[in-house]
Amino acid sequence: MTDNVDKSDHHGTGHRARLRKRLLEKNGESLHDHELVEYLLALAIPRRDTKQIAKDLIHRYGNFSALLTADADSILQEKWMGETSVAALKIVQVAALRLLSEPVRELPILSSWQSLLDYLRADMAHLTIERVRTLYLNSKNMLIRDEVASEGSIDQAAIYTREVIRRAMDLGAAAIILVHNHPSGDSAPSRQDIAMTRDIADAGKKFGIAVHDHIIIGKNGFSSMRSSGLI
Repeated sequence: MTDNVDKSDHHGTGHRARLRKRLLEKNGESLHDHELVEYLLALAIPRRDTKQIAKDLIHRYGNFSALLTADADSILQEKWMGETSVAALKIVQVAALRLLSEPVRELPILSSWQSLLDYLRADMAHLTIERVRTLYLNSKNMLIRDEVASEGSIDQAAIYTREVIRRAMDLGAAAIILVHNHPSGDSAPSRQDIAMTRDIADAGKKFGIAVHDHIIIGKNGFSSMRSSGLI
């Protein structure tokens, strides 16, 4: 899909120069969320005034984080948005997640716990469907693999004990951390969450595989089953 481009001149050139100056001289601290989006889109749609498009997108998705993490196909349906424009937003999301995941990938997980939470919240807090992921760790609690186990509806995604343990054995993992999000925003674990986690923990013990935690991510925070004494 080609981005819709207005071939007529617009009056945003001076405004963009001022945005660029604020970005470069003050590290962008004074820029509002819609101005960040506006400048990103200006790079993708240089011949169109992107200020109103940016404001409409922030209003439609609620905030900057929700927009960046929204499904690309969803954003493509918005007026004036094409593949180049969506890619401009998505490259920021990818770069941010890569930056946040660096300590998670390079340091023992249990000693970089806050970094892990920051990474998971950035990636999953605003998802509109439920996603389950499994972090597989070695005996030194270094990350071996971070995998999406399943994706489902707005309130349910399947995860199967046998598949999780078999994958851990295939990878030679000594421990796992389960993670999933609640699109409702409430991070409190359900009875099904608790029962499933205990099943996996019990199965893992038989093969020397520990379940360090099950973290549930919501828009308003997170919960840890380990910290809550549920496992």
